[in-house]
Amino acid sequence: MIKKLPIVPSDLRGMARLAVDATTGMTDLVEAVHDSIGHPLEPSQDPRSAGGRGFKGLVYGAIRAAARALGSGVDLALTPFEWMQSAPPSSPEREALLAALNGVLGDHLAATGNPMAIPMSLRFGGQPLELDAADLGAAIPEPSSRLLVLLHGLCRNDLQWTQNGHDHGSALALELGFTPIYLRYNSGLHVSTNGQAFAGLLESLLARWPRPVESLTILAHSMGGLVARSACHHAREAKQAWLGTLRHLIFLGTPHHGAPLERGGHWIDRVLEASPFAGPFARLGKIRSAGITDLRHGNLLDSDWQGHDRFAHGKDTRTHVPLPEGVRCCAVAATNGKNTDSLKDRLLGDGLVPVDSALGRHKEAKRCLAFPENAVLVVPGMNHLELLASLQVYEQLRRWLAD
Repeated sequence: MIKKLPIVPSDLRGMARLAVDATTGMTDLVEAVHDSIGHPLEPSQDPRSAGGRGFKGLVYGAIRAAARALGSGVDLALTPFEWMQSAPPSSPEREALLAALNGVLGDHLAATGNPMAIPMSLRFGGQPLELDAADLGAAIPEPSSRLLVLLHGLCRNDLQWTQNGHDHGSALALELGFTPIYLRYNSGLHVSTNGQAFAGLLESLLARWPRPVESLTILAHSMGGLVARSACHHAREAKQAWLGTLRHLIFLGTPHHGAPLERGGHWIDRVLEASPFAGPFARLGKIRSAGITDLRHGNLLDSDWQGHDRFAHGKDTRTHVPLPEGVRCCAVAATNGKNTDSLKDRLLGDGLVPVDSALGRHKEAKRCLAFPENAVLVVPGMNHLELLASLQVYEQLRRWLAD
């Protein structure tokens, strides 16, 4: 039997808005295909411009207008229910669905004010923290002077650090005396947007922590590592105090130099755009979020994407961001293969991130990240998500942090 997910009233409004967006988007696509068949040699144009080519344009315009009117009516009708009905408690299944949706469409959800967009928050024990000294003291009965902040990856959330009954954060707290704090964020936003917001949250957290902070450690999985590096860069530029307490920055399967799957999606876009008949369908690929397209090369800064078409073909023009100075930085990579010295296994990596990308290696020496030899681990026979449940990985984390 399929387990039913509890529906929060705001979810209904969010789904209604997405349905309207999907209807208008599909109308644009059908009209563009219609145009490409009737005028295959003419350059593609926005179907909503120039009157939409006569009567046909009026028909498609009427469909879009009707969808928007219906959506506005449904949104207005559902608004009172958010206050009249008490929302049922959420579930891990619903939270996982929201995280996946935000990973794929999170920038659109945020830009359109959709209530399903995930706001960034720091969490403890699965609950959001109010960054006030009194509230922090009440939420965390025995706060440690050693903070461990964990960042999840694309399409994930803070609850999903627990895999097969194991959570690196809880285990490290038990053995080494850390207080584990988890970041939840909309992974569909630009990495740099999340990086700046995360830096601001850390500044507030440390300023209001109930006791002096002796050390801060960041443990990041996948995209979370890019968000952490972006936050460190922003903190240095803004002269934020928390960076001075950061002692360890540990990456698990982070695509420092990009992920092949996003580059593959970009290549498919180009193939579709090359045909006048298939060109309109390239729009389907371009609904993927800004966070996903940042993974093509591993963008960290606003300047890496501002003023650029993020779907356009181009070389890697990122500004190189070195690892933060004075911080012990460590990296864990995995490969599905059994031989860590095999070129094929290194290229395939953990199924999502190649070994060289996870270890910050680049064909251009100036782009390489300087991880010390004793701060690198390559694990064979393991995929991207298994990094979260691996006891071998945990033992290495414990040794690094116990030094």
